Amino acid sequence: MKTILTIKERNNVLSTMAKLIREESEAILTANKQDLEAYSGEDLAMEDRLKVNDAKIDGMINSLEELASQKDPLGQERFHFTHDNGMEVSNKTAPFGTVMIIYESRPDVTVEAAGIAFKSGNKILLKGGKESLNSNLVITDLWHRALAMHSIDTDWMTYLKFNRQETQEFLANPTEPIDLIVPRGGERLIAFVKEHATCPVVVSGRGNNFVYVHKNADKELAKKVILNAKTAKISACNALDKVLIDKDLEGKTEFLNELTAMLQEQDVEILTDEALKGLEGTSILESDDIWYKEFLDYKIVIGETSSLEDAVAWINKYSGGHSSSIITTENSAAEQFMINVDAAAVYHNASTRFTDGGQLGLGGELAISTDKLHQRGPIGLQHLVTNKWYIHGAGQIR
Repeated sequence: MKTILTIKERNNVLSTMAKLIREESEAILTANKQDLEAYSGEDLAMEDRLKVNDAKIDGMINSLEELASQKDPLGQERFHFTHDNGMEVSNKTAPFGTVMIIYESRPDVTVEAAGIAFKSGNKILLKGGKESLNSNLVITDLWHRALAMHSIDTDWMTYLKFNRQETQEFLANPTEPIDLIVPRGGERLIAFVKEHATCPVVVSGRGNNFVYVHKNADKELAKKVILNAKTAKISACNALDKVLIDKDLEGKTEFLNELTAMLQEQDVEILTDEALKGLEGTSILESDDIWYKEFLDYKIVIGETSSLEDAVAWINKYSGGHSSSIITTENSAAEQFMINVDAAAVYHNASTRFTDGGQLGLGGELAISTDKLHQRGPIGLQHLVTNKWYIHGAGQIR
């Protein structure tokens, strides 16, 4: 098996995979129907992630075609200088080697995340959840067909049909070198991978995102942003879970009554802190531990805060470090908030739903990292690389 495929080989496989998905879309949908029928349905967010429809098929195809059109992320020179002794020194991007992606329920990850990792020159190990096995096996077979059509070893894309115990054993004692693991899923999956893996892990998936309504907020804008961030896609890690309302917001009571009514129309369960006790149709949260929780459901917490500084401190204590937004007409307040909130993405007067590789100009994403090393936020094609030093000399010694 070749160590690194040429950019032409990688692009050919991606383009062929896009064509195969278009041709075999009915086979994917049929397999996905089997997965959906077998799923118990107790987790609304997981069921939403599991489902494949025509729009998701189109998204898979578009992501592959866009990947094939992008420039090679490998061999890009990041630094160059001529040493005093005449050596030419440069630093260039290089592939990690083997990337394992372990994920729950989302068959589109088998296409989009795997495609980004493959375009970046990496060998891919895929471990999807049992709930999406039929869908994933059909898609993996298409990957193998695309590779074989270009006379490339199918081992570049391997699907691991492991149960939980086998996965744990593989993480702790892999039967082949693994350079990076990317878990895509809930907090339990991430904790499981971090506990057992023996190589670097990129933490991805936990949201628990906040919106802070500043005392000088545009209240109509705030309602629009909160409703979108909470209800547009409850299964997304960039969905909203918590809202902080400044105690000095003018017309606060009327605003809260209107906001809660809008949320209730969308069947959102609303919890409040003691300060906002008594809002119609809401209940008091049982403990502050709920502030830590990512819901992935039609559920939200609304609380009151005394100042911008207190809002920042509260967010930094409880959020998942994913996305937070401030609603304000005061630019200096927005700047203070955005500098001091410890999150991968910070917003001013906009929905947290934009924390996404495609929306932020990356053309797609492998994952959304809440780690600070080596990349924070959406991990795009240009981020799924490491680097290597190249030194050309003529017999120099030190």
